[in-house]
Amino acid sequence: MPFERLKWRSRRGLLELDIILERFWKNAGDELDAADASALEALLRLPDNDLLDLVMGRAETPDAHLRAMVEKLRSQ
Repeated sequence: MPFERLKWRSRRGLLELDIILERFWKNAGDELDAADASALEALLRLPDNDLLDLVMGRAETPDAHLRAMVEKLRSQ
């Protein structure tokens, strides 16, 4: 999926996620590689509340690539 489309899909229904994802794109969006884009795309397919739980540390994912992307989102 092209990065512009990923950016568009990053617009969420929860303000908290909008802030986190907007900050991620501003600070690290240019450094996104294909593997990161794939992991981000998978995360963006999740319902808002599930994604927020991952980013806030209230839930974990068994997938190492998704965990790495969640850490990148948290660190921004």
